[in-house]
Amino acid sequence: MQTKKIGYWVTTILLAFVLLSGGVGELTHSWGTLETVTILGYPVYFLTIIGLWKVLGAIVILMPRFPRLKEWAYAGIVFNMTSAAASHALAGDYGVYAFHLIVPLSFALLAIASWALRLEDRTLGHLYVAEFVPASK
Repeated sequence: MQTKKIGYWVTTILLAFVLLSGGVGELTHSWGTLETVTILGYPVYFLTIIGLWKVLGAIVILMPRFPRLKEWAYAGIVFNMTSAAASHALAGDYGVYAFHLIVPLSFALLAIASWALRLEDRTLGHLYVAEFVPASK
């Protein structure tokens, strides 16, 4: 159990750092984000939208409680990262050694690992399937 807890916190803190730094970079239009969004053909305001959601996602996965909100945050992170890889691939912007494909897909895998290693108090709990009770005659 201790190994799972350590794995969860390592992946979650690393993921939160990636999201927070990326989100702040997009909100401030730093680190080549303007060039990237132009290459991909998206409008500049897209950086503000994605940057805000990344910052909020980083906060949500770190804060206690709110398991359903965490589920949405993890889903959004995976959607964002896989969409980023697809956008780069479809635009022909692979970068050196497919950098723009490998990095976002790695972050998506990091999000999946963090989600899979969640501690019991950070999950929605067990799903219960309703029993089938036949109608009485």
